[in-house]
Amino acid sequence: MKRWDTLVDGYLSLCRTRGLADSTIVQRVSNLSRWGNWMKRRRPRPQLEAVSSDLLIEYIRKRTAFRSRATVAGTVSVMRCMGNYLVQEGVWGSNPLRWIRGPKMDPRSRLPKRIGQKHLETLMTAAATSTKDYYRFLWVTILAVLYGTGIRRHELVGLNISDWNCVEGTLLVRSRKTNCERLLPVSSGTRQCIEGYLPQRQLCLEKNGRLEEAALLVRGDGARIVGPHVGMAIHRLAERAGVPLVNMHQFRHTCASDLLENGVGLPEVQQMMGHAAVTSTMRYLDIADPERRKAMERHPINEMLAGAAGEGESHERN
Repeated sequence: MKRWDTLVDGYLSLCRTRGLADSTIVQRVSNLSRWGNWMKRRRPRPQLEAVSSDLLIEYIRKRTAFRSRATVAGTVSVMRCMGNYLVQEGVWGSNPLRWIRGPKMDPRSRLPKRIGQKHLETLMTAAATSTKDYYRFLWVTILAVLYGTGIRRHELVGLNISDWNCVEGTLLVRSRKTNCERLLPVSSGTRQCIEGYLPQRQLCLEKNGRLEEAALLVRGDGARIVGPHVGMAIHRLAERAGVPLVNMHQFRHTCASDLLENGVGLPEVQQMMGHAAVTSTMRYLDIADPERRKAMERHPINEMLAGAAGEGESHERN
């Protein structure tokens, strides 16, 4: 077990070389630390080269007891990847974790939650009626960008003034999750919100003596707005407006599903959302599929029920 920490460092270095996102690395560090500490506490302490499948199953059972399917699947997946690395380094002759399967995950079991059109309009109205001029422009712009582009919260607060191209009407978005950049065109309505906010931003920076601030979205004191501040403020706004907002990611879900529902192609939505795999975007087809709805409108049962209703009305008249 003395080599465990060195091997984990080597595996994580390989993950970084492959370009895995920082959030994914942090999650793997946590899982591997728990696994390593559990084996180190065993008495007698097992030799890493002699770790059996029974011991691995015992750890998985204890680690994942009373946990969700997603947690179990994630734990088994990280352990399996580490096992492959141990085989690659010659520590294990074969990977026993290769045959240990996590629970079957149904992507439809956790459909993305969206915000209704009326609730979105109510939120916008509540933001536009704020008593403070600066925050009225700020929050209308934030809501417009969140729903209009579907960017993540950390991508929103990471935007700089240089990322906005007023001539082309595009935003340069950087993602910590995928370690990639993407150039997003914005709608005319979102563009008007940003352009209306910028003079207010300039006045705020001049007032607070922070003209060097690079952030696109700033607080009333001229500092860059941060993620928790955005989350708490929008939750307060939703509570005041009577909108049942569950989490900030709903704006992203709503943007993607509304685009698909209005006929935008799957590859285009994938690029806008910054999904590495199209399977991530396909989740939204289960809640926004206009073609499937049109198909159900042509179902023969509609004519059958309409005919039955007509006969019922004639009997009543008779």
